[in-house]
Amino acid sequence: MFAGAACLALALTGCAGEDSPDQARKTPTASTAPKPVPALSAAQARDVITRYSKINNEANADRSRRLLDTVEDGPLYAMSVSDYTETEGLPAADRKPYEPWSYDIASAKLYIPRLDAGQDRWFAAALSSQKGKAPSRLAVFAERPQHKRWEMVSVVDLNSQKLPDVVLDRDGYATAVAANDNKHLAADADLLRAAVLDNFATGGTNTGTKVFTPTKASKQQIEVHDKTGTRFGSQGTTVFAGTDNRYKDAYALKTSDGGALILFSHTHTQTDAVAHSGLQINPGKDDRAWLHDVPRTSITYTFVCNDAATVPAKAEPSRLIGYTCARTDASGPPIPSWSDRA
Repeated sequence: MFAGAACLALALTGCAGEDSPDQARKTPTASTAPKPVPALSAAQARDVITRYSKINNEANADRSRRLLDTVEDGPLYAMSVSDYTETEGLPAADRKPYEPWSYDIASAKLYIPRLDAGQDRWFAAALSSQKGKAPSRLAVFAERPQHKRWEMVSVVDLNSQKLPDVVLDRDGYATAVAANDNKHLAADADLLRAAVLDNFATGGTNTGTKVFTPTKASKQQIEVHDKTGTRFGSQGTTVFAGTDNRYKDAYALKTSDGGALILFSHTHTQTDAVAHSGLQINPGKDDRAWLHDVPRTSITYTFVCNDAATVPAKAEPSRLIGYTCARTDASGPPIPSWSDRA
């Protein structure tokens, strides 16, 4: 079939023999190259979102990881499973009854990119879980060809109802751009990730406040560093650091200023430690699933987070417009007396 199609294409342009060297040297022009096509239609995207809401409710009601795995993947799946784990660590009396929810399809704002052949298919959507309310979240759905289904891979709570000005063509489709190594942007996903980690680790001293202009989201991260890092006073310390990040996928859409909306993920740790022997850290009830009410001399929490930023085309700071984190692990050595008892 492919050979026949190639001959047909040559016939339409005039197959050249040895007596037609000029025609033989012609190459396809930009106008004849295959044009990027939408990842899916708007109607299909709305069906994906509706399916997600339905199955997510079913999974959450029973904390079914198997069912959840059919509609979530990547960092979002890790975050949701950690929520299940945290709930299961609580006594039954402390577990809140599950309340079903759904995304409001009528208010959803779709950002469906045109993609080249062979590119992984995905789309983004601004969503609201309250009917009639303006979208307050940015979600990314990606196709998983091996499972023949679409799954939500990240979601970010926005700090403003003003949505990024993503460029849409006359048919309503967006333009995907490279999230990394893009020379047309002031920052790429890797630099944004490093800046976010610096906000937590140093309060933005090294790169955070250089890469980002102050926004509510970036200020919140710096505040977490400043307040959490000093809350123990002279009796303990808190240190934030980046750690192995399994979720390196990033997604970018062109914005009206020539820049891009970039959606990415990061992983960081928070290590709390006592200042000297004789002191202990008592885990809270939300830590029970991982730490089992055992006093510790130090505790390292792992957080998986989704982030969203708008990046200009020229050399100016980017804007962190939202981030969402979930604790996915906690561990640390028990106090000596407890270790001896064990």
